[in-house]
Amino acid sequence: MSTDDTENTPTPGPTPFEQLGGEPAIRALVDRFYDLMDLEPRYVLLRSVHGSTLDDARDKLFWFLCGWLGGPNHFIDRFGHPRLRARHLPFSIGVEERNQWLACMFQAMEEQGIEPGLRTRLERSLFETADWMRNRPN
Repeated sequence: MSTDDTENTPTPGPTPFEQLGGEPAIRALVDRFYDLMDLEPRYVLLRSVHGSTLDDARDKLFWFLCGWLGGPNHFIDRFGHPRLRARHLPFSIGVEERNQWLACMFQAMEEQGIEPGLRTRLERSLFETADWMRNRPN
């Protein structure tokens, strides 16, 4: 009988960060998300709350998603705990803003060719997070 416990420990599968393709894929997803927000008329409300430039938002979402998806904690290293709800309280977020954010992200994920099973899992998690961010009753 072996005393090595590693034989009975299951090897964890790849993280969503790894499944997506690491930092280059996360950057491409974030860039497509913000490009869509900037270009598509159906995301005009969402775009209007982001100010004149999207550069800062692009970086912060990229840094956040890297860690949230199981990769490097770039956001935490720079800013500490994400405190998502507290950081978004200055912005009026209702159902319509939530829905536009999700639609834009889901479109970006589809256009980036994210595998359907992983995309479905991410969509569920993103919905829960985005819904939690609402700070205005509708």
